[in-house]
Amino acid sequence: MAPPLPGPLAHLAPLLGHYGYWAVGAVVLVEDFGVPAPGETILIAAGVYAGAGQLNIVAVAVIAFAAAVIGDNIGYLIGHTGGRAFVHRWGRYVFLTPERFRRAEEFFTRHGGKIVVVARFVEGLRQVNGIIAGTSGMPWRRFLVFNALGAALWVGLWTSLAYVTGTHITAVYDAISRYQRYALIAVGVLVAALVARHLLRRRRPA
Repeated sequence: MAPPLPGPLAHLAPLLGHYGYWAVGAVVLVEDFGVPAPGETILIAAGVYAGAGQLNIVAVAVIAFAAAVIGDNIGYLIGHTGGRAFVHRWGRYVFLTPERFRRAEEFFTRHGGKIVVVARFVEGLRQVNGIIAGTSGMPWRRFLVFNALGAALWVGLWTSLAYVTGTHITAVYDAISRYQRYALIAVGVLVAALVARHLLRRRRPA
């Protein structure tokens, strides 16, 4: 039986339970050419499942890597053939506004090839990485190399961490249950302190 997934991963359990590797590949693929999908989240969830013995971690990693590289190359093709006009016309449907695209493209242009690697780990940039590389005129082979390196590091990091978590999932849940009360108390104290500080500042004479 698949282990229950913690916190924000829980809503992906039915998707992984029904479609397994297909879900990992499809979600990572569409996220990487601009669709706002939970690619990183499903990768972590699949790693946890693999650690618990429900999936094969090598298969998860290979599928996620291939989907990430292919997805970004689809994005590159969109940016290269459609250009800025295409992105400005259709980008709003995937929350890529002209202003957001302009800022991302400026950042991309300043940092060159290495940002293709780093962007894999940055929410927002990960989804538009390939599109911006295409519109900015980066040579495809250069993009492919940096993109594959970023995908390998990204998949390797999250699948490894999630797999280790999955192999100790019972201990993780025991620890969460044991310290949950203390964590809630700490959060409550912090919120109360912030509220008190705010009220004291408002009462202080100007």
